[in-house]
Amino acid sequence: MVKGATQPIQVIKTEKAGPPVGPYCQGIKAGGFVFVAGEKGIDPATGKIVPGGIEAETRRTLENIKAILEAAGSSLDLAVSTFVFMTDLSDFPKMNAIYAEYLKVNPPGRTTVEVKGLPAGAHVEITVTALAGPGS
Repeated sequence: MVKGATQPIQVIKTEKAGPPVGPYCQGIKAGGFVFVAGEKGIDPATGKIVPGGIEAETRRTLENIKAILEAAGSSLDLAVSTFVFMTDLSDFPKMNAIYAEYLKVNPPGRTTVEVKGLPAGAHVEITVTALAGPGS
């Protein structure tokens, strides 16, 4: 338990997702929720953004999120909120098509914004809040 916390806080880490590019955790499980940090299309094997454009980046980003949620005992089906940051909203239809493949059961609330830049040269970053799942 984290000092000062009234409930346990569990750090989530998996080798199946890209490593953080700064001083933060891939995810935190607390209070019945899993909070996934802003994930990018970082290949866990290379530590670099995957090549292939916005579709490949979005797919790798969501695979990273899926792995983090599963490591926490949750899943994409339990997502309640997402934030999508993109460096070019003209790529929105391509990102949205891949997103829809992964978040098709009761899609969570979502906010999408265009930003000037993202860490590691990414073109998309997604953060997710999900229910912790049964038995959590």
